[in-house]
Parts: sequence; structure tokens; C-alpha cells
Amino acid sequence: MDSEFWSSFTHDPREAQFGTIRASDQDRDVVQQALTEAYADGRLDRKEFDERSERTTDSRTLGELVPILGDLVSTTTVVRTSRGLAQASSAELHERAVEAYVSDRREAVFGFLFATLICTVVWYLFTNEARFWPIFVALGTGINVAKTISRKREIVASHERKLEKKRAKELGQPWTPNDRASE
Repeated sequence: MDSEFWSSFTHDPREAQFGTIRASDQDRDVVQQALTEAYADGRLDRKEFDERSERTTDSRTLGELVPILGDLVSTTTVVRTSRGLAQASSAELHERAVEAYVSDRREAVFGFLFATLICTVVWYLFTNEARFWPIFVALGTGINVAKTISRKREIVASHERKLEKKRAKELGQPWTPNDRASE
């Protein structure tokens, strides 16, 4: 769970090399989502939630985000003995492809939630229309979520092909779509 959480960031903010990189809105959204879940679970009271949310909004670098989450999500960096693609087995390539799919799915869900929430707030605050027009935004972005979830096998296979192509390039070998690198 924790490794999946940290992979939601543009760069892992726990790693010193990324600590001074500017945080993106997506990075702040990941932290805000974690704070919202912690508040809903009762792990934060309202005052703590508000203070941490403000710190999240005011943060400029990835390194500033880690302390906000320190007691909510494990900040221990898992040291992966990540080998290059040249030495990766087919099972490792598949695992990496599944991780890429999980990231794709997360992006689709966050895109749906973010766009729908923003449009709903705008509708609520600035229009007097009885028609709930944000439903069209929700439907449009929801189609992307449904497509991503329903096409899991195709997406994972696509990521695997890309990884196999990169592995062949690292090995200096030609690659064709039907190639399956040997173990």
C-alpha cells in the first residue's frame, strides 16, 4: 500500500535527490487525499486536518510534503534492488507493466474526481440553474475511467511491449512485436 501511495507522486519525495524539486498540483492533491482519508478515518481531528491542509497548499518543494504525512503513511524508503531492464525477467517486466497500469488507473480516477469536483463547486457557487450541468463533465471523464478499467489486459500488454522494446534496445538487439525475450 505505502509503495503504491509514494508512486503517486511525480517523483518520490522521500528521496533526497528529489527533495528540492518543486511540488506540482498533482503532488499536493496526493497529500490532500491522504489527509482527507486520515480525517475520515478519525486519525486526524479537524484542527490537525486544517493545519496540515494549509501546509500542503503552502508547500513549494516535494521535501516539504513528507513531514506532513510522517505519522500517517510510512515514510521508510524501500530499497529496491532494481536491475536494469536488460537483466529483468519476463515476470519482472510484467510486474512493472502492472505498476504502470495502476498508475494509469489512478490518474484516470483522480482526473474524474478533480474535474467533477471543480465543476460541481463552480455550478453550486456561481450558477442559479436547476440543471446540473457538471454531470456532463462527470460522464465524459467517467468514460475514461471505465475504459481504463475495462481495458486492463490490453493496457498491461501495451506496457509490457514497451518495456520489452526498451530491454531489447539496452541489449543492443533488434525487436519485433512478436519477440519475447528469453529468461
